[in-house]
Amino acid sequence: MAPRTLASLAHALSVAPDLDAALVALSEGLVEIDRSAHLALLRYDGRREMLADRLTPHGGRVVRTTVETTFDHIPPPVRMAVASGGDFVDLGEQSQEYARLLGLPQIAEGGLLSLRGVRFEGALAAVISLYEPRKIFGTRASERFAPFVALFDLGFARFAEREAREEAVRTLEDVTQRVHGEYLRKLGALEQQLTLARDEVGRGGLAAAEAVALEREAAKATEEARRATRRAEAVEHQVVAAVGQLEQAHVELHRRSEALRQKTRTLYLIERVLALDAAASDPRQLVDGLLALVGDDMQAQRCSLMLRAREPEMLYLAAARGLSPHVVDGVRIRIGVGVAGKVAQTREPLIVHDVSEAQTHPLLRDQFFTTGSFISFPLIYHGELLGVLNLTNRARSGIFAEEDLERVRLLALVVSLVASHARLAERLAETIGAR
Repeated sequence: MAPRTLASLAHALSVAPDLDAALVALSEGLVEIDRSAHLALLRYDGRREMLADRLTPHGGRVVRTTVETTFDHIPPPVRMAVASGGDFVDLGEQSQEYARLLGLPQIAEGGLLSLRGVRFEGALAAVISLYEPRKIFGTRASERFAPFVALFDLGFARFAEREAREEAVRTLEDVTQRVHGEYLRKLGALEQQLTLARDEVGRGGLAAAEAVALEREAAKATEEARRATRRAEAVEHQVVAAVGQLEQAHVELHRRSEALRQKTRTLYLIERVLALDAAASDPRQLVDGLLALVGDDMQAQRCSLMLRAREPEMLYLAAARGLSPHVVDGVRIRIGVGVAGKVAQTREPLIVHDVSEAQTHPLLRDQFFTTGSFISFPLIYHGELLGVLNLTNRARSGIFAEEDLERVRLLALVVSLVASHARLAERLAETIGAR
């Protein structure tokens, strides 16, 4: 199995079918940090204020064990910090005592227990326990493992929302069926009584006073039936409203899933960029790889990367994809001239949704510019201008939106970091003869 990284964990959490699979994926990340550490998820029952059961990943599956331990057993300062969530809380010298209380495997040399709360809809939903051996030197596993648990929080919220939605649907269905069944039972009994009374009156077997009493009873039964019908309608309205809320929850769940997918994609991209930086010694191979990664990620069929030239106030074309055939690497432009030059001068990104609204725009005279939208973004690192990144001709004639600008901001930061670290502008200028 390949080592579990933040990017691979984010992908595993996004495709996990249930909480067990997500917890197994998290435990695989802990194995890469400390094989001797023990991980468990304690489900918290807020109504009883108890840690109800313990989920322990083991051998690719999850073992469930009943705990039934009140949360009050944990020291108040630790309990408050855990309930607020966010960070691991160290139990220090009391680690071994509370590890036994929670039913965690004992560590012969003595271990350190850390607890971290997992919140859902503003309340504590679970507690993650990490029991690791004591170390004289080196970083604690809980510190290195914290980013993995932060990603797990997103996956836990997704499964918690699904469980809450399913429980709400079951509750509403039970209430509706119970009210409707009671209504039908009472209505049937009243109709039967009314029929018998009318038959008796028709046969003359009852006195006039008794007949009036029966009619009154029948009217009362009819009113009760009407009220039961109104209660059933009210329950139906509640069900409809609840379904609407569930649909909104589903939309929110989809939004969070999409956000998790975007974060997975971003982590994967950063991992590829850093791997390329570590593996590529040729500046030409590195710059082409960076541009290909950015272009593919933004679905830009035409893109270019311009870097700072040796002369002051000049940029040169370092790499390009999809440009006009007569445009060659090393072509220079002056800062302040043209789209890329003005972006370099102002150091502010430029996004244009439809250049047809600006008839004087120079890109309109370019036969290779096939879509009405582009992004030009400056590369800045520690206050120094490194170059400009240009993206046009989005696939399927799409347009760039404001949220795309935020993604390009992240990509530009990564490219700037790699370009500065690799001295890409100077080394590439020597390779292609840009002076």
